[in-house]
Amino acid sequence: MKYKADLRTLIYMAITTLIFAYQWQTGLDGFGLWALLIYIVYLHFSVAVSVITHNHNHLQIWNSKVLNVLTDWWLTVFYGIPIFTWIPTHNRNHHRYTNKQGDSTATYRKSELNNLFTFVSYPGVSSYYQITEGIIPFMKDLKVRDRKRYREYLTQCFVLLAWWLFWFLIDWKKAFIFVLIPQQVSGYVVQIFNYVQHVHADEESKYNHSRNFMGVNLFLFNNGYHTAHHERAGMHWSETPAYHQQIVQYIDPKLNERSFWGYILRTYFAGALIEKYRSKSMRLVRKQVPVNSGSQS
Repeated sequence: MKYKADLRTLIYMAITTLIFAYQWQTGLDGFGLWALLIYIVYLHFSVAVSVITHNHNHLQIWNSKVLNVLTDWWLTVFYGIPIFTWIPTHNRNHHRYTNKQGDSTATYRKSELNNLFTFVSYPGVSSYYQITEGIIPFMKDLKVRDRKRYREYLTQCFVLLAWWLFWFLIDWKKAFIFVLIPQQVSGYVVQIFNYVQHVHADEESKYNHSRNFMGVNLFLFNNGYHTAHHERAGMHWSETPAYHQQIVQYIDPKLNERSFWGYILRTYFAGALIEKYRSKSMRLVRKQVPVNSGSQS
């Protein structure tokens, strides 16, 4: 293990696996309050898996190639997407452009607005462009240029397919609840994180390109220190708090949020009724475009 802090990563993955096994064993019969609470906890861990895949793709956990490949498979079956997909869409694209033109995950591709509709629809829109502009061309190129890595990444697809087939053939109802839905939540929420971390920030600014959420850091591996992460993408997640403190003086205070849920409630619900709570675009202020224009990019 490269960093001792990743013991927490392994504990999270072990707990995720154990909760899945427990839920599968207990099944859907008599699904009561206790089972619902366990399921909610499981969904939290499923979201944490998406953050772990992000971290692992930036800086792999192990020094051993074999252990890293096995970890890739382990993460893939709980994330619900082959985790190599982070490489073309995130590592090589998002970190290169950071919400600028050319970023397949750019938050303003369809609208400059930041409201409940753009918030909930972003994952679907972003996923389409990530697949068509990132993943498919990446795999086509890799098939020609590096067959060994191509086969390695393709194996993740087969592992995930085998995981689905195995559980759905045993019991499709339980598989839908305990396998598919948590995977979808994991993939959807991580896209939501990307959206709120960049929407209406200023992608051209040195330090104001990202929004930071302090409240998620304890449970989601410091994922809230997003400016620090973009400034030093190869830095281990355990080191981002210290670096954030070094640069926080340069970040607009409006981009440092204490609560993720507070931001969601204020921006997308209170903001729908009360103008002062609506999101103000730093990007459009820089471009001197009316904030409420909703102009297409």
